[in-house]
Amino acid sequence: MKAPRFWTQATSWQSTLLSPLSWIWTFVTRKRLQRTGLDIGIPVICVGNLTVGGTGKTPVVMALLERFGDRDIHVVSRGYGGTDAGPVRVNERKHSAAQVGDEPLLLSAFGPVWVAKDRAAGANAAKSAGAAAILLDDGFQNPSLTKTKSLIVVDAQTGFGNGKVMPAGPLREPVQDGLKRADMMIVIGPSDERQRFIDQHMPSLPIVEAELEPLQTGMDWTGFRVLAFAGIGRPQKFYDSLKRAGAEIVETRSFGDHAPYRADLLRRLLAEAKAKNAQLVTTEKDAVRLPSELRAQVLTFPVRLKFIDDRNLEDLFKA
Repeated sequence: MKAPRFWTQATSWQSTLLSPLSWIWTFVTRKRLQRTGLDIGIPVICVGNLTVGGTGKTPVVMALLERFGDRDIHVVSRGYGGTDAGPVRVNERKHSAAQVGDEPLLLSAFGPVWVAKDRAAGANAAKSAGAAAILLDDGFQNPSLTKTKSLIVVDAQTGFGNGKVMPAGPLREPVQDGLKRADMMIVIGPSDERQRFIDQHMPSLPIVEAELEPLQTGMDWTGFRVLAFAGIGRPQKFYDSLKRAGAEIVETRSFGDHAPYRADLLRRLLAEAKAKNAQLVTTEKDAVRLPSELRAQVLTFPVRLKFIDDRNLEDLFKA
């Protein structure tokens, strides 16, 4: 899904026209969130957001798995885009992105990951398999599990958009509703954008600031000609990161979030890159959706989340 341009505009006729549908969405969400979730008896830390689209939840989950890797933490994900209803533990050698979703497949390299359309069933399966704590990937607006703590991830550049609830804006629920249930906010972006967001919104929650950095692989991107493509929530973030690393982007191709890549499409992209004397490059999340027989011909640009100050995270997994 590509976000409509008016979602970032303070006022527009489109958002005004769609406001009645936003009221209905808000009412239904509030009613759903009144339900009592299942308490599975171990810490459940939800990594969610208030907006649709890419805010950086997956890099946050990766970073938390690395930061607390000694705690027997399992990830539970709905497995968006995958066909397997679960609960099933993801095996990167056995499963494909089409089966379990691209994000769970990517996360499975960092720790145990369970896919389940029923998140409570997934959490119980993880607990039975020895999990001492659960990282719930998304699910902030899903009431099926009782959360010990809920982290709201915010992209500092886009923030809360026009501040309106879908479909008039990008919000899954009103900001004030979400912040009442949240325990912490993780603000991601360059330092100037983080500060601008914090100054504008003055969140009352504890804040952890973070930024995405290219993973040091020994690859020198300076002056490297690339044709960059991505099917993520905000492809421009990927292109901007490539530029900051010094790459010369000769062309970009953007696809829908979680878009599948057929072999014929990838061959066309490879041919276009060759004609432009460039290398085809994509994100880690996109790479797991590529046809296996062509994957080696595409470079991946990996990034990792760096917490600027993670002191507020120290007690996160205490019961």
